[in-house]
Amino acid sequence: MTDVTVAAMVARMLKARGVQRVFALCGGHIMPMWMALDAEGIEIVDVRDERGAVMMAHASAAVTGTLGVAMVTAGPGVTNAMTGIANAHVSRIPVLVISGLPPRPQENRGALQDMVHVDLLRPLTRYARTIRHVTAVPRELDAAIAAALGHAGEAGPSYIDLPVDLQREIVPVVLRTGEHVFGRPRPRAMPVPQDLDAAADMIAGAARVLVVSGRGANGAGAELARFLTASGAAYLDTGESKGIVPPGHPAHVTAMRGQAMKQADLVVTLGRKLDFQLAYGSPAVFGKAAFLRISDQPAELSDNRLGSMALAGDIPAILDALSERLSSRTLGPRQWLANMSQGHRSRAGAMTAKMQDAAPGSDGRINPNRLLAEIRQRLDPDAIVIADGGDILSFARVALEGTTYLDPGPLGCIGIATPFAVGAAKAAPGRQVVAVTGDGSFGFTAMEIDTAVRHRAAALIVVSNNASWAIEVRDQTESFGRVVGTRLQDADHAAMARAFGMQAWRVTTHEEIGPALDAALSVVRNGAPALIDAVTTPEIASSDSKSGLAWVPDYQALETWDTAERAWLTGGQEE
Repeated sequence: MTDVTVAAMVARMLKARGVQRVFALCGGHIMPMWMALDAEGIEIVDVRDERGAVMMAHASAAVTGTLGVAMVTAGPGVTNAMTGIANAHVSRIPVLVISGLPPRPQENRGALQDMVHVDLLRPLTRYARTIRHVTAVPRELDAAIAAALGHAGEAGPSYIDLPVDLQREIVPVVLRTGEHVFGRPRPRAMPVPQDLDAAADMIAGAARVLVVSGRGANGAGAELARFLTASGAAYLDTGESKGIVPPGHPAHVTAMRGQAMKQADLVVTLGRKLDFQLAYGSPAVFGKAAFLRISDQPAELSDNRLGSMALAGDIPAILDALSERLSSRTLGPRQWLANMSQGHRSRAGAMTAKMQDAAPGSDGRINPNRLLAEIRQRLDPDAIVIADGGDILSFARVALEGTTYLDPGPLGCIGIATPFAVGAAKAAPGRQVVAVTGDGSFGFTAMEIDTAVRHRAAALIVVSNNASWAIEVRDQTESFGRVVGTRLQDADHAAMARAFGMQAWRVTTHEEIGPALDAALSVVRNGAPALIDAVTTPEIASSDSKSGLAWVPDYQALETWDTAERAWLTGGQEE
């Protein structure tokens, strides 16, 4: 009765780290661990596809700021999970993925699902190891968790697998209470005082300071708000950190994004890579602005633009140290911020009014702007907002606000809406979770509505159903362009949801949206999921579809454009 198996040890170590649930799909090679998790009282959210399990763990980690855990079986269980792992890898989300293997005596003999998983997963993870000996279990599992949480580099997914016969072995008593069982906090670092002084001088001396936040700033919302006030800086959030600063803060200038990037004389990046979403920091977009890079990750201090200065260390602590120093310095003129803020409020107000008054398409279908306007009116201040898909993502990214925002991320991994909604709802019971998705992206993981129903994941899923998935391409001979892509069926997604026991509504007119949303959100408040299938027009294009390929003379021209033109293309300037 006092024996502790390796499977039980894995479950106890997860429980000791505060893991309350594991997202999983059952399989023979993980059954001992599955049963041990249940015995330890850890909730198992069993899913329909391994990709969904990792995506749910991803959303759970993003919402809570702690470790998300997924468990999948060997062979196809691991390969199915790889898309979710790749998305967590690019998005730098701490997810631990656990799998199993055939018994060690059967290795390399043609056993069922006998694969070398770690060779596939090393490029997509911070840590990928097979544990083959009982004495290595606490040490290897602790190392995988530490790597996922970013103790020695970027946070991101880690992977371990254990042969099924090892899972049944008994752990020696001496290893059951060692230091590896409970782990340790993430190490913290700070820049030297002289560098903090120099950075404060740089900020105080600039006239047009622009702060751009990324994933590394999550968890530092209060410190960032104080820093924005102390520095008199304008602020652009991004999909990685949207919502961490309240929308009413006067530093917000999101609606003036293009002008703000063009006119700033100092750009401060907080835990943010200068990737394609920020035009790689190109002078074609940011002009002659100086850059101050702040992050706890080296990769976010030197990618594409080295900047005039970099501060490496704990972001909340750095922000507080800079705020303290700026309180005793005389700031340069800040009229630019006032002008940007006024422009932002004017544009944002006009956008809100325009969305509310948006007319249906000529086909009589719902205008996606009107759909989002109705959702926006009903969002709680602390809502978790999930946006997924093609064009509807572009609309939602601008229109919807919440204290937590999740989307497909820099990998562009569409299909996340339903599993993200399940993961977020399980991780944050009591908070409103609203996921908006296109019908094409919904189809990737739609079966997870069954998981939502079985586990009472209280989230609202709104499908923008325009029955199309296409890219518009304009050239010199076609004034209206041509459409390439996939024409989807005009499917009834509400009927599909109801077939799985989910309460669902199909709406076809503007007048039906409000009552359906009210009814659906009432269901969610009572602890169950709901779905709205909104029949939208494909005629209304987002601003994103009017940039990028939609404005390229032809595909071949992409190969000959110079760097500045490419940077402008990816910058997505509204003006």
